[in-house]
Amino acid sequence: MAGVLRAERVWVETFTGLRWQQFGRLLKAVRERGGNGTLQGRPWALPLAERVLIVSVYYRTNLTMRQLGPLFGVSSSTVCRVIQKLGPLLAVEPMARPADAADRLWIVDGTLIPVRDRKVGASSRNYRFSANVQVIVDADTRLVIATGPPVPGTTADAHAWRASGLAEHCQDVTVLADGAYLNCGMVTPHRKRPRRALLP
Repeated sequence: MAGVLRAERVWVETFTGLRWQQFGRLLKAVRERGGNGTLQGRPWALPLAERVLIVSVYYRTNLTMRQLGPLFGVSSSTVCRVIQKLGPLLAVEPMARPADAADRLWIVDGTLIPVRDRKVGASSRNYRFSANVQVIVDADTRLVIATGPPVPGTTADAHAWRASGLAEHCQDVTVLADGAYLNCGMVTPHRKRPRRALLP
């Protein structure tokens, strides 16, 4: 039993990015929101904990339903039903902007999300048709503050950021970003200027 528990813990922490205690709180919230349903009719092939794990892994890794099915020993159609049923229950309740937002530290980055819609996606550096979505998270709570509309995956992060309209959410807040966001009004790493000394 201890070996099974360790295996489940490794799965949770590796594939979801959540600590074991955080996953426990998430599981409790889903159960309280009716994740187990009425327990009438045909039972689920997997217990609630594994169903929550499927949805968490799906959102975290962008694995397809066909890939997740064999990992959990179920069909891809079962994975689809699990995600449709439990996906909305994993969403956190909307949060108002805290009064001390000026003291908060936010992080922005673009993420490539595989899509099938060729009007939105483009063949990008992950060798899949993807959309670039800009995401702002709170560095302390790791909660998502806002996301931008999808743009083709070949779009540079700086261009995607300017087109997203998210800058208005970041007024009076310190925002960190990587070197792809130079001259976008965020705190970015310093780059050594060509053939010149490093800045102090």
